[in-house]
Amino acid sequence: MTDATDGDGIWTRLRRRKVVQWGLAYAAGAWGLLQGVQFLAEAFEWPTRVLKLSTFALLVGLPVVLVLAWYHGDRGEQRIRRIELAIIALLLLLGGGALWLYGHRSAQTQTAATAASPAAALTANTAAADTRPSIAVLPFENRSDEHKDAFFVDGIHDDILTQLTKIGAMKVIARTSVEQFRDTKLSTKEIGEKLGVTRVLEGSVQRAGDRVRVTAQLIDTASDAHLWAESYDRELTAANIFAIQSGVATSIAAALETTLTAAEKARVNIVPTRNLAAWEAFQLGRQRMARRTADTLADAEQFFQRAIDLDPRFARAYAGLSDSLTLQIEHAGAQPDVTLARADAAVATALELDPNLAEAWAASALIRSFRNQNDRADPLYRRAIALNPNYAAAYQRFSRNTGGLGRRDEALAAAEKAVELDPLSAIVNTDVGRALMSVGRFDEAADRLRRANEIDPEMPMPYRQLGVLDAYARNRFADAVPLLQKAAALDPDNPILEFYLARLHLDLGDDVEATRVIEAARKRWPDHGAVLMVSAEMHMNAGEWNAALKDAQRLLALESWAVDIDDVLRWLRDADLKQGDHQAARLRYAKAYPALLGSTPPTIDGSSWQAAIDVAPVLQAAGDRATASALLDRAEQFIRTIPRLGLAGFGISDVEIHALRGDKAKALAALREAEMAGWRGPYWRYYRDFDPTLASIRDEPEFKAVFADIERDMARQRAEIAKRPKDAPLDLGGPSK
Repeated sequence: MTDATDGDGIWTRLRRRKVVQWGLAYAAGAWGLLQGVQFLAEAFEWPTRVLKLSTFALLVGLPVVLVLAWYHGDRGEQRIRRIELAIIALLLLLGGGALWLYGHRSAQTQTAATAASPAAALTANTAAADTRPSIAVLPFENRSDEHKDAFFVDGIHDDILTQLTKIGAMKVIARTSVEQFRDTKLSTKEIGEKLGVTRVLEGSVQRAGDRVRVTAQLIDTASDAHLWAESYDRELTAANIFAIQSGVATSIAAALETTLTAAEKARVNIVPTRNLAAWEAFQLGRQRMARRTADTLADAEQFFQRAIDLDPRFARAYAGLSDSLTLQIEHAGAQPDVTLARADAAVATALELDPNLAEAWAASALIRSFRNQNDRADPLYRRAIALNPNYAAAYQRFSRNTGGLGRRDEALAAAEKAVELDPLSAIVNTDVGRALMSVGRFDEAADRLRRANEIDPEMPMPYRQLGVLDAYARNRFADAVPLLQKAAALDPDNPILEFYLARLHLDLGDDVEATRVIEAARKRWPDHGAVLMVSAEMHMNAGEWNAALKDAQRLLALESWAVDIDDVLRWLRDADLKQGDHQAARLRYAKAYPALLGSTPPTIDGSSWQAAIDVAPVLQAAGDRATASALLDRAEQFIRTIPRLGLAGFGISDVEIHALRGDKAKALAALREAEMAGWRGPYWRYYRDFDPTLASIRDEPEFKAVFADIERDMARQRAEIAKRPKDAPLDLGGPSK
């Protein structure tokens, strides 16, 4: 069959061979396929690269289809010759090569970015945060006749805010910060400036009998213009309440010209419970949990349990119950093993009921953090943040967790993201202060902690962190002790506060007061990790080694966030070295830090540098000087990147390294440098009297002179504390004195 008559035009030949028809059919099919891929990508939260690669592949396929149409479109009578096969093969090869090159370069770019900055994976989606529409949902006005309906109004406000946080295309300020503007006289422009937002949502709720009326209006903070307003008058049912909340969220998204993904639409439209009483109990639980004291957390637990009893399929109530239980370990001295088992069971049920519940993933991660399983908590926090990019509490907890892993810069980035989303939260500002301390930015940390205290003067945490900063970064123990006493008075059922107070007294050399605090704490919390830690230190300072080792052995068996594993391993190491049992000590370190002794060369990171120094004398005593030397070299490189002072500083680790190498002159010079900089521990008395890493310089006159100067300084500060009037105002500090 001939191709065409001479009179036929190109369009006629294309139609005869059905190239146009095949091309249109392929385009329509490809478009439909891409719509399906986009829907699945949004529903299952696939990376955007999947959609890009799919589009690229279908574009490569178009010329292949057109070639096939040219030869097969005319009733299949055309045969494909070798040259045409070569053309198709070349098209496929070029397309496949382009696909591979794109994917390879994308992977290299992603890997390089992540390697360059550990925080990159976390903060990649925040680089454009300033360009997102931003909104603050102010507390709603209660227009009901009954004052008892206030919690109901706050619950609706809180849920609307929560719904908006699920929309990743907008920045939403957390509830703690907007709560500061309840009954405010400030203008919307002033509120916008303080919270860093361009829109404010105001509203009111009226509950009357079996009806509820919700009004809301969206206001531009710059112009004070009303962008959207709506009223909802419905029968009072749980389903209607959630329908109102979903309606408000989607309407605001439309008003701000943001697009909800399919997954976000699904999450926004979920009805968590159809039991109104269960929803009310849940809201009371959340409000009580926000205070973070022993009493309020116990109340929160009861409210969440009541919500579950009323609706056993209420996933958010299980997540709330899990958090209220876990937090009681830190704030109320709850028994870790029993409490975490209950919390784990609750969060497992929450995830079974709703696998995409960000609060449940964050609650599960918190449990891992409290079990000292920070590496296992890491991906769970990331999952929570991916599901809800506006979840300030997830960033805050993630910051603490990464700090525990030694990734200080990433911890600070997460804390700063949390405070961006919740700028007027006392606890979030406190954790920013904590993260700033870990990188040696002490004046900035103090400013942030004072800010937290201004936001909530009744919260213990800012006082605690300011006290720790004063003592171990500024050598101001006389100011630190009253701050810790104030924190303990505000939350008398928190054993962590007693731990820090007792530690201050031990480092001051006030053993009488330290013993009083420790013995009282042991009566109340005999198995708490923090209490056992400071008890072991007290026995050690007194030379009561058997009692100290007994505490250390109990601590080793605990999987508790309150246990500093490096301190415990160090005390047990000392006993092993005295007995000449090098193998036992080495095996204990290898179990706790497998990358430290199980690889060649040894691997050291932010969580293992101290252990690398501590195990070195064990290796030297066992004759493995090469491994000991390699560990000391890498530890020395690492400590150059962190500050000397502060609880997270390296203290006198450089002194230990020089002493273990046998370089007494450098060790003594570094020790004097540390003393003059203000280093006073923690554990300075242990280093003076017991630490085997310093055995080679302990009898040197300069060593004794340095610690004599520290002892005189501590005596001076003890006298200053004794003279302080009981009603003297607290010194919240300014720049270093």
